Amino acid sequence: MKRSDIQHMPQFFDRYINLAPDIDIIDALQATAGILEEHTFKTSLEALQDKVYAPGKWTVKDIVQHIIDNERIMSYRAMRFARNDKTALPGYDEELFGANTTAATRTLEDLREEFTLVRQSTLALFKSFSDQMFHREGVSFNQQISPLALGFVLVGHPIHHVNVLKERYFPLIQA
Repeated sequence: MKRSDIQHMPQFFDRYINLAPDIDIIDALQATAGILEEHTFKTSLEALQDKVYAPGKWTVKDIVQHIIDNERIMSYRAMRFARNDKTALPGYDEELFGANTTAATRTLEDLREEFTLVRQSTLALFKSFSDQMFHREGVSFNQQISPLALGFVLVGHPIHHVNVLKERYFPLIQA
């Protein structure tokens, strides 16, 4: 199942889905599994881990924790809808979650390792879905969305944050 197989493009989530390549969902999830591990990128993250580009913004470690939290939440939603659960699921307050983590006391290496493990779990879950299950829909954050669309959110969401890191945080290394 490819991104172009999404039958209903949900508003808000489309900003992440559209960052994903139009390839098989399993291949796309695998391709972004190591998004935080590329050597030059990893070195830059290490140099920036506790810095912010503006007051009130998250640190690099906070962003990585957010990516992990989002992975878990979107995977859970996908599982519920794939299993034909029609219960409307609420959104989540990313600022509340961000304010209540231990990211500041953890190492970046530990956070990257957790992302790798969570992504492996996501891959196992998505490999278990049939084509029919990928196209079932449910309501999340007041939007109709399918497990397939949620899978591509999981591909595009870390890409979005990597872009933010490169655009807003990496210039701090030069300063």
